[in-house]
Amino acid sequence: MNASDSAEFSSMSVMVAIPCYNEEVAIGSIVLRARKYADNVVVIDDGSHDNTTMVAKLAGADSIVHPRNEGKGAAIKTAFSYARESNYDILVFIDGDGQHNPDEIPKLVAPILAGEADVAIGSQYLNGNGKNPPCFCRLGQLMLGTAINMNTGLRLTDTQSGYRAFSMHTASAFRFHADTHSIESEMLLDAAHNGLRITEVGIGVRYDVGRHKSHLIKHGIHVLATVLCDMRARRPFYYFVLPGLALLAMGVTMRLWFF
Repeated sequence: MNASDSAEFSSMSVMVAIPCYNEEVAIGSIVLRARKYADNVVVIDDGSHDNTTMVAKLAGADSIVHPRNEGKGAAIKTAFSYARESNYDILVFIDGDGQHNPDEIPKLVAPILAGEADVAIGSQYLNGNGKNPPCFCRLGQLMLGTAINMNTGLRLTDTQSGYRAFSMHTASAFRFHADTHSIESEMLLDAAHNGLRITEVGIGVRYDVGRHKSHLIKHGIHVLATVLCDMRARRPFYYFVLPGLALLAMGVTMRLWFF
């Protein structure tokens, strides 16, 4: 961390974690830029078949390699374990595909440094932004966000964002059961149910890089399943009564139309 950036971050230590799978094209640039705002950058290589680890090390990152692809959930769990063992105060997650801007790390960390939040979520939709995502992305995020907000009582605008910062005292609140990208939704559910203070920070997102549409559809199905399972246990009214009322209304409407 540079001297000017260190002053900005006070005495709290910051680790940036980058879960990766075959991201050799973008990872070097992300590591170099993230190092300006962190005491350490750690790349969790989740079983990549390319040169992700080599490029990350050349750019100055530490690297933890999973021998096989275990999923983003496993990578996030590994990052938390490493940060806790190394006694970092704040853990920041940023995607390794170049969608997020590392220069916005200070914005994410600021609410935690100020004692205003335990978890900070980077949101592309905050303050009316977020017009860049494709239509299928906006629709899927709206549906998943609505389900998560109903289940938690939160009012988050971007529940699927992978750009996040955590105070390390929150680590014990998370189950880390999910192995897929649904881990991010599971962590929101855990954070809300454990009374952690969650805030959102406006960020930008690039859509000329990153995941394919089919990946997003699969991701959406996994997330929805995770949220519904949690809702069944914690919010049975929403899980059982609301769908029943909806079906009843449809039945009455169809019966009236028939007559």
